[in-house]
Amino acid sequence: MSTDEPVVRDVPAERGRPVQWAALIVTILFLAAGVLGFIPGATSNYMSMRFAGHHSTALLLGLFQVSILHNIVHLLFGIAGALVRRSPAGCFHYLLWGGIVYAALWLYGLFINAESGANFVPLNTPDNWLHFGLAVVMIVSALVLNRRRFTDR
Repeated sequence: MSTDEPVVRDVPAERGRPVQWAALIVTILFLAAGVLGFIPGATSNYMSMRFAGHHSTALLLGLFQVSILHNIVHLLFGIAGALVRRSPAGCFHYLLWGGIVYAALWLYGLFINAESGANFVPLNTPDNWLHFGLAVVMIVSALVLNRRRFTDR
């Protein structure tokens, strides 16, 4: 039996748009930072870690000041990324709004006194510049990689 209609075959699901891959990379980085922050060795001065505040002298990778709250925030950002991973729109918003949050955190870290009670996260200079870099990468990724693909029909 022959017809002139083309045969329609199941096409594998799209492997993901670039914005989804960017969100996945950021998600993995946040989850890794959150987990490593709780591992002695990856975090120096581990026993001095506090729940929150600048009195925590624990340093992730010997550089980034962390606390239990800081690690939990990283884990929550990672979990949020994992939850929206399947949706290009969700990934766009995750990267855009997450980037905006990290830009605000960068500004907050620049303007507060690192030794004051207002430094509840805690933040040090490497944290501040990492937050700036994350903000730029996340916002730029959201805006540049979210371009819709046009296909010929």
